Amino acid sequence: MLTSSEIRSRFLAFFKERGHTIIPSASLVPQNDPSVLFNTAGMQPLVPYLLGQPHPGGARLANSQKCVRTVDIDEIGDNTHATFFEMLGNWSLGDYFKEDAIKWSYEFLTSKDKGLGLDPARLYITVFGGNADAPKDEESPAIWGAIFDKADVKGERIYFMTADAKGKEPNWWSAGDSGPCGPDTEMFYDVTGKLTNGMTKEEYMAADLRQDVVEIWNDVFMEYLKKDGKIVGKLPKQNVDTGSGLERVTMVVQGKDNIYETDLLGPMLKILLPEDTANLDNFIQQTLKKSARIVADHMRTAIFLIADGVIPSKSDQGYVLRRLIRRAVRHCELLGNRIPIVDLVESVEQTYKDAYPLNKEHIEQVIFEEEEKFRATLKQGMNKFEKTLNINVHSVIKVAGVVAAKISGKEVFDLYQTDGFPIEMTREIAEERGILIDEIGFEEELKKHRDLSRSGSEQKFKGGLADTSEKTVRLHTAHHLLLRALQIVLGPEVHQRGSNITQERLRIDFAAPRKVTDEEKKEVERIVNEKISEKLPVIRSEMSLEEAEKLGAEHEFGQKYPDRVSVYSVGPKDATPENPQFDKRFSIEFCGGPHVKNTGELSKFRILKEEAVAQGVRRIKAVLE
Repeated sequence: MLTSSEIRSRFLAFFKERGHTIIPSASLVPQNDPSVLFNTAGMQPLVPYLLGQPHPGGARLANSQKCVRTVDIDEIGDNTHATFFEMLGNWSLGDYFKEDAIKWSYEFLTSKDKGLGLDPARLYITVFGGNADAPKDEESPAIWGAIFDKADVKGERIYFMTADAKGKEPNWWSAGDSGPCGPDTEMFYDVTGKLTNGMTKEEYMAADLRQDVVEIWNDVFMEYLKKDGKIVGKLPKQNVDTGSGLERVTMVVQGKDNIYETDLLGPMLKILLPEDTANLDNFIQQTLKKSARIVADHMRTAIFLIADGVIPSKSDQGYVLRRLIRRAVRHCELLGNRIPIVDLVESVEQTYKDAYPLNKEHIEQVIFEEEEKFRATLKQGMNKFEKTLNINVHSVIKVAGVVAAKISGKEVFDLYQTDGFPIEMTREIAEERGILIDEIGFEEELKKHRDLSRSGSEQKFKGGLADTSEKTVRLHTAHHLLLRALQIVLGPEVHQRGSNITQERLRIDFAAPRKVTDEEKKEVERIVNEKISEKLPVIRSEMSLEEAEKLGAEHEFGQKYPDRVSVYSVGPKDATPENPQFDKRFSIEFCGGPHVKNTGELSKFRILKEEAVAQGVRRIKAVLE
């Protein structure tokens, strides 16, 4: 039986043999993409290249990309959903298209020598059925039909899929309202081993609903460009973006019907669950199992977020991390508080030591401090929650004819602000008892206190792709100037720890031991504006990773880079793409772009705010006026 590590290695070796450059996983925290909190798909860090920019690694790429999605957090505990997952992916940037992509997907899944050795008779395929934006995909089913005929696989197993009653397109892939997109073909695998003779479309859809078949691979044929939710035309080149979730593939290869019994999450489950649950009531068994799965999932995600530089806070990525850790603590309590959750770090470190070496001591320290902080208030908070329920037992409303108790927005906010209960946890506990909460009132309380707007945060979870409008491109270049100016004023130990750019402003988080004084902020502004007035050229170059590191190019915290990288340098005044004069440049950074061609395209730079976001980490927000 293949281990998850062997599956990952086989995938990369398979596509390397077919001319693909193996690139490292990008950080979970996206660079210069304000539309999402995390990288939610393997293609997301590659958007500039899917839009036409040449990649240093060439036109064929492959990797295993770390991803985090929280939109399905309520589904955690079922057989297939996870907040953290790895997406095995191979890409063609204007090179091969449908035939090779489908042929190689099938070959890797079924080959016993170099692939996974799965049974072709347990594969089921969906293809795009057409809509107003794009025609029905006739080519993909023809390719699949020839493959199944050659393998002597019988029965109906290829299905055209169209939009459902809510308008959702099951075989059209995009990461959000803007960016590259296109039709796809998806591969599903029978996890029961009993559906090898083919199924009608109706039988297949019922099997999918029961999770008797699960999606294990997706080939996206990116031909179109979407802006603000509408298809606006075709991309310059036809691209292929494939994705295969390592968790689900490992599940079927290891003969399991859920991702939690694989070697990726199973070791944590053994630590969390009592050894003997056979004598327990079935409802209690299922409750314990779900809580253990939630703890295992959330802890793995928290560990990888911390490894990529995220720390618990009240906003953005830090809020999600805090929410995951605190939900894990609560479900550990429901398991009988058998272990501190920090004890699970070693299990995750051992599982991933070959693919992603982790700084165990740092991760344990962050989790320990957050766990201790929350456990200290959990009992008090639960007591307050129970008191709130008792007070509100007569405060009822009628929903669809059913009378239910309701907790006010102010009380929900008090639990959040004073006792550290994320609203999602309050909602979950309330739902367990058949009680509603006033979420609108909670949001109003948040706005009053100028805290995190949950509605704004949820917009980021919906996904989307990097904004490449003129305003954000200009701010992106200003961001590079700002980082270098901070190093000049505060010292070379200043390094970026996060960034966020919208059309209105830029934001940079950076390592710094103290508050930036007003005089220092004025000096930073002066330097940036001076470089803008000097009209310095901004030049993109490709070079080896070793060469870029020797030049001292700045890079993102926690980010891994391929053997060939893209760097942007600013200045000197007479630099050209042929002769960038790196020894005289103002700044140089690892970056995929895009940027303006000359700093003279920028307007006046001004710092809006400087503040602390964590111990040793400061934040600056700035604009171009």
